Amino acid sequence: MKNIIVPVDFSEQSEKALKVAAALSEKYKANLFVLHMLELSPAIMANTEYMPPEHVVHLMKLNEKRFAEFLDKPYLKNVNITPIIKHYKVFSEVNDVAEKHGADLIVMGSHGVDGLEEIFIGSNTERVVRSSEIPVLVIKGDISDFRVDRFVFACDFKEENIASVKKASDFAKKLGTELKLVYINTPADAFLSHEDAYKRISKFLNIAQLGLEVDIYNDYTVEKGILNYAETNAADLIGIPTHGRKGLSHFFMGSLGEDIVNHSKLPVVTFKI
Repeated sequence: MKNIIVPVDFSEQSEKALKVAAALSEKYKANLFVLHMLELSPAIMANTEYMPPEHVVHLMKLNEKRFAEFLDKPYLKNVNITPIIKHYKVFSEVNDVAEKHGADLIVMGSHGVDGLEEIFIGSNTERVVRSSEIPVLVIKGDISDFRVDRFVFACDFKEENIASVKKASDFAKKLGTELKLVYINTPADAFLSHEDAYKRISKFLNIAQLGLEVDIYNDYTVEKGILNYAETNAADLIGIPTHGRKGLSHFFMGSLGEDIVNHSKLPVVTFKI
């Protein structure tokens, strides 16, 4: 892991992500690119009648000062940091910055709450996940010592997920952690007998040429199954595949990816299908 991107907006959530990104950067001697995107739109930048150029320059200087103060943290002292400022918010630019610098990982913060106020859906984090070609690590809470001893990755083991499973396997190797693959078996139309489930998984692993073991876990819903399996196995991290710009993968039904990110107490990492 050589290069890590962490977008920040000076919020409490983005600082939590910054702490984890800094810990990873220090552990792996990686370069940390801290990205901030201003609220200025192209229209404001171009329309001098709406906002005079000197006001725009003043806002930019104030923002640069605030950015520098935000990065003046003790936990960043031993990290090789490159600050990057974009003049306005285009979330696909996070992926562009990641590609330009050969990043291995994007780290972002997210509220992730229950009920109608679920912030991840339609949020900045989800927009980045949709456009990102590299893994996105979503941090939910304040993690003082980020360590991953057990990494759970769940999918439906259809062929479209081969690339994401390979990426998850590579990511686990970079972290030096144990990877546990799981298939969540649910009632009703999605139910598979153990024999049929193993046939699907064996076919998947043969095509992917992966010598990995897969657990089958029964639960009432895929979301509950992933969260309960992760808790049962004392996981430190949950991985799920994504469909990129089409939104998060819905394995069997509903907005599963969004639900996992919103309701998991653990960090969640997404991998592009």
